[in-house]
Amino acid sequence: MKHWPLLMLLLSPWVNAVTLDELQQRFTEQPVIRAHFAQSRVIKDLAQPLRSQGEMLIARDKGLLWDQKAPFPMMLMLDDSRMVQVVNNQPAQVITAENNPQMFQFNHLLRALFQADRQVLEQNFRIDFHDKGEGRWTLSLTPVTTPLDKIFASIDLAGQTYLESIQLNDKQGDRTDIVLSQHRLTPATLTDDERQRFAAH
Repeated sequence: MKHWPLLMLLLSPWVNAVTLDELQQRFTEQPVIRAHFAQSRVIKDLAQPLRSQGEMLIARDKGLLWDQKAPFPMMLMLDDSRMVQVVNNQPAQVITAENNPQMFQFNHLLRALFQADRQVLEQNFRIDFHDKGEGRWTLSLTPVTTPLDKIFASIDLAGQTYLESIQLNDKQGDRTDIVLSQHRLTPATLTDDERQRFAAH
């Protein structure tokens, strides 16, 4: 039965139920993640959803790059001290932690979502985590702190090895769906171009 160890190795990730702690550990082992995103925003007063797509990158030690390609180019960079937004190659808009602390609470939260940071999530939400079998999981978050509880009714995450979908349900009855695909862990460090984007402005 020399194949048993190999068989156990192949099966073992799916034998145990996934827990939030294991999920956080799994995401912590992914220092840089790049993925394609497709976003759909359903707004009550609009007949058609607003759709956008592009590439995103989250680097554990740096922050988040959101590079929208369509319907128009928009680059968003979030790090610990500022948020930089460039729309249609116009001059950059820079928001700092000092002049907009609420935005930075949300920035901190956004990174916590992508990294399944249990401590930050438990400070801000009531957490409902479910193991769906075969390594799949869902995480439903109900805000318990202001201003999040004034903005969102709930935030729902789902995935397997990676975070694959985010649904933001806001208090106005609108909904934003983000689907992440084509996840890539290599290169495990930032490229020169990516470093420059974090350093710009």
